[in-house]
This record gives sequence, C-alpha cells and structure tokens, in this order.
Amino acid sequence: MLLIVVCVGGALWWAASAQGRVPVLAIARPVGIGHVLEPADVHQVEISAADGVATISSYQAATVLGKPMATSLTAGALLTPGSLGPSTIPAAGQAVVAVGLKAGQFPLELAPGAPVLVVLATASSPTTSLPVAQGSGDGSTWAATVTGVAKAESDQTTVISLQLPSATAPTLARVPAGQVTLVMLAGGER
Repeated sequence: MLLIVVCVGGALWWAASAQGRVPVLAIARPVGIGHVLEPADVHQVEISAADGVATISSYQAATVLGKPMATSLTAGALLTPGSLGPSTIPAAGQAVVAVGLKAGQFPLELAPGAPVLVVLATASSPTTSLPVAQGSGDGSTWAATVTGVAKAESDQTTVISLQLPSATAPTLARVPAGQVTLVMLAGGER
C-alpha cells in the first residue's frame, strides 16, 4: 500500500513539474556583439516562463543561426529576439574608445556593463599636460560604461572598451598610455 502511495505521489509531482515547460534556446558559450551565431553557440533548455517573457523557441533555431548578436551574452543566458540584430552599441550620442591598461589600472571584477569612472593620472613632469575632460568638474575624470574586456595574449595589457559621450571620446583617445585608471562604480552611480 505504501509503495502505491509513493508511486502515485511521484507521478503527480513529475506531472506538475513538467507541465508548462517549453523548450527554448540558451547560449552555450560566451558570445560578443557582432558575433554570428553558429550551431555550437546555442543549445536547448526547458523552462517555465510567464506570459510576456521574451524567449526564442528551440523550434526556431534555424531562423537565428547566421544572425549577428546585438548584445554580448554569457553561457547559460536565454536567447531573446532583442539580443539579435544590429549592434546596440554605441548608443545614439555615444562612442566607444579602447584603452590598453596594465594590472592595477582597473579592478579584476571589471566586466561588460559595469559603470566606471575614468581617472587620468597626474602628470609626472610639470612640462607634460593632460587633455581636459569635457563635462567633468575638475578636468580629469569621465563617466563611462564598459562594453568589452579582452586580455592580450602577447603582453600583460588588457584592452577595455568604454562607451562614453561622443564629445569626450576623442579627448580620451588622445591620453597617453599608462595615464588612465578605471574605478568601478556601484549600479547606476555616476
């Protein structure tokens, strides 16, 4: 009798947990902006999703393969219609600048999407002048958002892509190597 109760209970639990689950596409390995989706980039997962949650059914896999990524996604993230298409970076009125930094010039926890403060080091020589950062109070900082982090294989430099206002991007691009440090900020703090 106990065995029958356990079996019926198990069958009911299994039916309830499997009910409402749908097969959707998830990212199998990290992909960056502009990456063209390949079969190895996606895999099927089953989820229970509420109405209005944007997902792509695993039955639509053939329609997304060969399309570029509009955003960067990490392994395990669900693929959504908004994550495909033309790049959403940089946003209107924004530009992306790459800075090469050494260890100690940026936090190890830095990842795409992190809000940062770009700080210019003071000149070591009185004859060296630094460019003035437009829009900052003291001329030595900019608010930016990290859009990419890539460690160079040949040396100890890490290239970090920063999105900031178009008006200040050329000024940051002219800052000599070694004179920039990044400070990672909390959430939306600027």
